[in-house]
This record gives sequence, C-alpha cells and structure tokens, in this order.
Amino acid sequence: MQEQWMSIDAYAQMADISRDAVEALIMRGKLSTTIQEGEILIDSTAMMGGVVPSTLHDLSSSQADITLGASFVEKTIGTIINLHEKVLFAKEETIESIRNENMFLKEALNSLQELYEEDRNTIATLTEQLKLTQQEVEFMRRKYKLMWGKVIDDHAAQ
Repeated sequence: MQEQWMSIDAYAQMADISRDAVEALIMRGKLSTTIQEGEILIDSTAMMGGVVPSTLHDLSSSQADITLGASFVEKTIGTIINLHEKVLFAKEETIESIRNENMFLKEALNSLQELYEEDRNTIATLTEQLKLTQQEVEFMRRKYKLMWGKVIDDHAAQ
C-alpha cells in the first residue's frame, strides 16, 4: 500500500476530529508520522487504524464474531461495574474523611470558645483589680496631699 502524507490540520479535517485529538493520537503512537521541512505529516492510508480500534472492525466482519461481541459486552459491563464500585468506595472514603474533618473542626471550635471564655473572665478580673487599684491610688494621693499640704503650708509660713 502506498503511503500518502498530509498535515495535521488536513488529517483532522478528513477524520472530522479536533487537532488536539490528532496530536493525542500521535503522542500515543496510534498514527504514523514523519517530519518534512519542519512540519509533522501523517500517513493518511493508516487513517482509521488509529481512530477506530481494530477489535471493532473484527466484531463486524463475520457472524462467528458475535460470541466475541458478547464477550466484549460482558467485559465492558464488568469493567463498568468495577469502576462504579471503585467510585462508590472512593465516595465513602471521601465522606468519612469529611466527617472526620468536621469533627476535628468542631473540637477546635469548642476549644477556642473555652479559651475565649477564660480570656473574658481573666479580662473581667483584671479590669476589676485595675479599678480597685485606681481607687486605692486616688485615696493615697488625697491622704498624702492633706498630710503634706499642712507641712508645706507650715514650712511656707516660717
């Protein structure tokens, strides 16, 4: 079979797929490519081999392959069920993880609330002590002013 080379854009247009999909097929080695004059060219004769898996061509080729088709369907369903079970298991793990995180956050919040209450009580106690100390200082100031005020007046009179 003779090879016919075409650009990525022309191949994408002919196969009716996006340029990104063509590049992904190239990366996976599904398409034959060559580089000429700095441009990537694709072998268009092998066009559908990379896009459509050969097992699907085999399934439709003969009546004997109907059993293979049933096997393919069973395997596909089995794979889907396995994936579904894995998703459910991951979902349960995620839910459990979120529950644990919520419990941790609740405990942290309760701890912070207790610390806040202790701090409020400490602030209230310190405020009361400050008021009492200010009253005592004011009382001592008046007492010494009266006591020393007489001495100063007596000394000034002499």
